[in-house]
Amino acid sequence: MADPSNKLRTVICVGDIHGYLTKLLNLWSNLQSQIDPDSFNTATIIILGDYCDRGPDTRKVIEFLISLPKRYPNQKHVFLSGNHEFAFAGFIGVLAGEFEAKETWKEYAENEEIEGWYKGEGYEKMHLQGRIWGGWFDVAQGIDCKGAIFDAAPTFGSYGVTHGSSELMKVVPEDHKKFLADVVWVHEEDDVSIETQEGVKHCKLIAVHAGLEKG
Repeated sequence: MADPSNKLRTVICVGDIHGYLTKLLNLWSNLQSQIDPDSFNTATIIILGDYCDRGPDTRKVIEFLISLPKRYPNQKHVFLSGNHEFAFAGFIGVLAGEFEAKETWKEYAENEEIEGWYKGEGYEKMHLQGRIWGGWFDVAQGIDCKGAIFDAAPTFGSYGVTHGSSELMKVVPEDHKKFLADVVWVHEEDDVSIETQEGVKHCKLIAVHAGLEKG
């Protein structure tokens, strides 16, 4: 008889959601149906960042993610930061630590007008990525674009304000601000088991949104 203590732990990694609630709910439903209940309800869920922008439902996506620990108390939930929520957090002023309220844009100020950075209320102490996120021009494509390369307009809209409006800083709920402030850059999981053709291998999982530098 198999020893239940030797049962492999389930680790689920979910990539870029980008404001698409329906796709997220469909994915979650598929995971529940494909994984046995005991494994799913005790799984480690690592969300790899980029929760906002592009799709229409950023607010509802974040509400869903915030709800997970209460709905699934035996799961472990890890929320990583991607570049999109980093810029979102920079715009609404909730970046912490080394990124907190820094005028990172000053050394690049010559690009301000060309690149159409946000210049409304609070811009003086805003992180550069926040100003680009709330801006209007996609430098890479050379075209007008709400939210530059981020396509941030749908995120503003999901909170009921127009793109580039400083009102976003006021209407984002406090629990959403805390969520954005608390996301992490890197998460490590020891002794993650992977089934291979050669048998089960035990590995260390390093989860990031993009990549790691050597050193």
